[in-house]
Amino acid sequence: MMQILEVNLGERSYPIYIGADLLGQPEILHRYISGKQVLWVSNETVAPLYLERAQTMLPDFQQEAVVLPDGEQYKTLEVLGLVFDALLKHRYERNCTLIALGGGVVGDMTGFAAACYQRGVHFIQVPTTLLAQVDSSVGGKTGVNHPLGKNMIGAFYQPRCVLVDTNTLRTLPDRELSAGIAEIVKYGLIRDIPFLGWLEKHMEDLLNRDPKSLTYAILQSCRNKAEIVAEDERENGVRALLNLGHTFGHAIETGLGYGVWLHGEAVAAGMAMAADLSARLGWLSTDQVKRVTDLLLRARLPVQLPASLSGEDFLRLMAVDKKVRDGRLRLILLEDLGVGRIVDNPEPEKLRATLGLR
Repeated sequence: MMQILEVNLGERSYPIYIGADLLGQPEILHRYISGKQVLWVSNETVAPLYLERAQTMLPDFQQEAVVLPDGEQYKTLEVLGLVFDALLKHRYERNCTLIALGGGVVGDMTGFAAACYQRGVHFIQVPTTLLAQVDSSVGGKTGVNHPLGKNMIGAFYQPRCVLVDTNTLRTLPDRELSAGIAEIVKYGLIRDIPFLGWLEKHMEDLLNRDPKSLTYAILQSCRNKAEIVAEDERENGVRALLNLGHTFGHAIETGLGYGVWLHGEAVAAGMAMAADLSARLGWLSTDQVKRVTDLLLRARLPVQLPASLSGEDFLRLMAVDKKVRDGRLRLILLEDLGVGRIVDNPEPEKLRATLGLR
């Protein structure tokens, strides 16, 4: 049964559709395409699986497709140029619509291209990975990476709708599934303690791809994110809580090289580090930290720093992060399980201890 959530942003509000076989329901997409020109943006992994079927939903439209190389290492301005090349080559006008068919990288790049092309055209998110379905497709954060920092170039730009077809998770590799679960766990840790308890009871169901459990986890995650985004669209306050583990995680991704660890894997290790630092600050007990790490380990996720990165590397990399304000490092920590907290410049000696430094 299809579920519909609303991201309430006034005139920029849009729905999130969640259900099985939504790629077989073209009437949904038709509601959100105003012109006759559609550009599909996908990647080399997803396009062979779903692009042809997706295009059959729009037989009366001018359709072109851009198939990007797959991987975080290709989330660059140079590769983004392929999207602009197609738009210009095929003379796409201001009432065109871009549709992102893929994971978080495809969604972020498509949204950024839509924000830039002719100073803003419509776009739609059709996320095919669990991480994109529960996080990156919702909220309007778009952009690309730079060798010196992740997601430092981008724009806030909302889609017209998000179409989550849970059937696409059948072809998702196990490692990608676990990476998506990391972002699901995040919502329980920062604001939804009943959901955290549900995850502890149903983790194996998620790993086994039980349709009912996956649908519930996606729905609850999107509900949490939609509420936060509606309250704080441009991350001036409470939306920052969604970055639990991300400053640590982005340092891992940048330091190792984009694509070596998946985003969700880096965030999982980052959340474990945030829990450790929260305990050092006196907010979490040792048992609560163990509860966090045990759940992440059950999801087949890392909970420690990669051995090839030193604590000093981390401090340097964390200083180049979009969450740094006026030279002050901003971290999201846990005041309690289910209660996230924004912390500016945490005590240096305790941060260094978390990083294994004296």
